[in-house]
Amino acid sequence: MTSIQARDPYTKKELEKLYVKDLRLQLVQVLHRHGERTPTVSRFQNAGLPRFWPYCSVAQEMISQTLDNEHNPMKWTPFHWQRRIETLDKDGQPILATGPDGDVNSLCKAGELTNKGRVTTLDLGRRLRHLYVDQLDFLPKTLEDADILYLRSSSFPRALESLQQVVRGLYPAKTRVSSLGPLSIITRSDADENLVPNPYNCKRLSQLSTAFAQRSADRWNKTTEMQYLNKLFGKWMPKKHKSVAVDSKPRLSGIYDSINSTLAHDPGTRLPDEFYDSQGRTIIDKICVEEWFSGYQESEEYRTLGIGRLMGEIVARMIRTVESTHREKSSSRNYRDKSVSKEKAENNKLKLALNGCHDSTLAAILGSLGTLKNKTWPPYTSHIALELFRKLPVKSVSPPGIQDFNDGTENCPEILTNFHNGPQEENDLSCHTLKNSQDSNKSKNISSLAGYFVRVRYNDEVVTIPGCTQTGNHLDGDETFCTLDAFKTIVGKYVPHSQQKACQANLDMPAFPETPQPAGY
Repeated sequence: MTSIQARDPYTKKELEKLYVKDLRLQLVQVLHRHGERTPTVSRFQNAGLPRFWPYCSVAQEMISQTLDNEHNPMKWTPFHWQRRIETLDKDGQPILATGPDGDVNSLCKAGELTNKGRVTTLDLGRRLRHLYVDQLDFLPKTLEDADILYLRSSSFPRALESLQQVVRGLYPAKTRVSSLGPLSIITRSDADENLVPNPYNCKRLSQLSTAFAQRSADRWNKTTEMQYLNKLFGKWMPKKHKSVAVDSKPRLSGIYDSINSTLAHDPGTRLPDEFYDSQGRTIIDKICVEEWFSGYQESEEYRTLGIGRLMGEIVARMIRTVESTHREKSSSRNYRDKSVSKEKAENNKLKLALNGCHDSTLAAILGSLGTLKNKTWPPYTSHIALELFRKLPVKSVSPPGIQDFNDGTENCPEILTNFHNGPQEENDLSCHTLKNSQDSNKSKNISSLAGYFVRVRYNDEVVTIPGCTQTGNHLDGDETFCTLDAFKTIVGKYVPHSQQKACQANLDMPAFPETPQPAGY
């Protein structure tokens, strides 16, 4: 959960093994956690941990845009300002907040991206550039066409700022043509957001997450492992809640947040040494990963509500790339997404999608694909890369169009339409319907996606999806390359027909499945 230890760039030998000659990279989708930040809540001031941390130099360089309506047309002017934080003294009187060394100019707010977080996300962008520009020649050295990028962030400032740092590392200002203009970064309203699992906006997901958390509390609170943690730092718990527990106040996951936030930064903001005990951290990580993410590994409903919509969009983007490759001049009826012009639909230029998100996003993706086992909490600036490949050579016969992913009728909503167009209640992707159509028209779907493969890398290490190891579901000789058809089928099992309806369904049903529902198949 703390700072990532980035591996060295791939060697030439590693590169030749990872990116084989008869597979051509078509699309890369990267989802990255934000960089190092301050704790989301101030804790353990009684243990000497400062409330305000002096690691946000951006506070001295704030820029906003102000509107001047005296001109025609109206003019936007940068407004430079410096942020300072005010707090209250013991008598309730306002005073200027200070850091541990008396600093007043670089103080961070709770959960804010720090200087170090900006550096590590900048480095991630540079590593992506080295791989996809310098080593693979997949992306151009100079960015001349913004349509090759899709940039999106969750609504959290730390995620947006981290994404901006990644883009800065990937394409520094000197590598962008002056005529390019500002790059577009996509955000969504809370109702439409899916870059972070949100139980607060989904009643059934809230039920499930509460139940899995309670199960972890029941399983671990009375164990020797928890006794060990209490011996380590139980004395630092608040007077009203002296015992460390999964559901203590602060929760064990909150304690872990403070441990890792402090460990990622300078000695001036550290807890007592016992908080960093190696065995203790291993115990906490195991319990917290189970509490927060075991639902994705065990329950199809949990996967559906927590990460299904996002995974459906990821697959849809892959299919759009396949369709664009097969038919450069597709009929406009295959692209009912009103936000995409006919010209763009017919000539999909997208090569890289970058998404600024969170630890809960990455763990949910790994868990839903059955690849989270034996993994720790995602460190700051962790990333997942989902790569789409096309096997060479391509057959000259054009395969069926994207309508073959539906039920074969004119009236069935098309896969891309379901992702983007119309009310969410009606147009969430129905991958269950797509799966049914696959079963009824399997040969057409296989021919449509034949020769396309998906690989997942987590922090530059290849992961293997369990269902892709089955015969016929992977590239001959390499189980890490999942056929797109198999990947689509695996993901399709937990993409909701309607997120709104699913969030209100099964409210009187048990939280845990009656029979095992392992992920990744």
